[in-house]
Amino acid sequence: GHLRAVLCTVLCLVRLAASSMARTQRCKPRRTSGRIIIVMAQLLLVAHAPLASAMAEVARHAFPDCGAQLRAIDVQPTDTPEGVEARLRRELGGGQALILADTFGATPGNAALKVVDGERVRLVCGLNVPMLWRTLCYAHEPLDSLVSRALQGGAQGVMQWASPRPQNQFEKEALHDQGHGSNQ
Repeated sequence: GHLRAVLCTVLCLVRLAASSMARTQRCKPRRTSGRIIIVMAQLLLVAHAPLASAMAEVARHAFPDCGAQLRAIDVQPTDTPEGVEARLRRELGGGQALILADTFGATPGNAALKVVDGERVRLVCGLNVPMLWRTLCYAHEPLDSLVSRALQGGAQGVMQWASPRPQNQFEKEALHDQGHGSNQ
């Protein structure tokens, strides 16, 4: 399960990096009155400073052309929940948006909850790099699917690895020392 999610993310990144038209592959066109319109949800990161900006930089590292849809709001220790909410509303604009917040129950998540309407603006808390990359990889999908992708990426990107067994390095060092005639 976890390895599959990691491989999916890696394959998506390789596909996008290999394509000279990465932006058009991620943007799904929709016809309206004979015109083609690119429809993508805005992605808004809100987190304790400096995490939102740092995550935006991680996003731009892997997806250099995501700047138009990605915004970051760093919440400073002196920011009030009302002030953060006002900043979120200014950044949202009028289209669909997915807000990714660092944690539920703290100022970033609480302020985001006040702007979420469940239709046009959705919220996922627990922001991490796999969640962000999965969301960007599937940014062309409808908002409901994007929320599911964010949840999957975030959950599947968190895993425990058992520590490797000791490699008996002490014995190797001892044998190495004996082979060189070291008498200390």
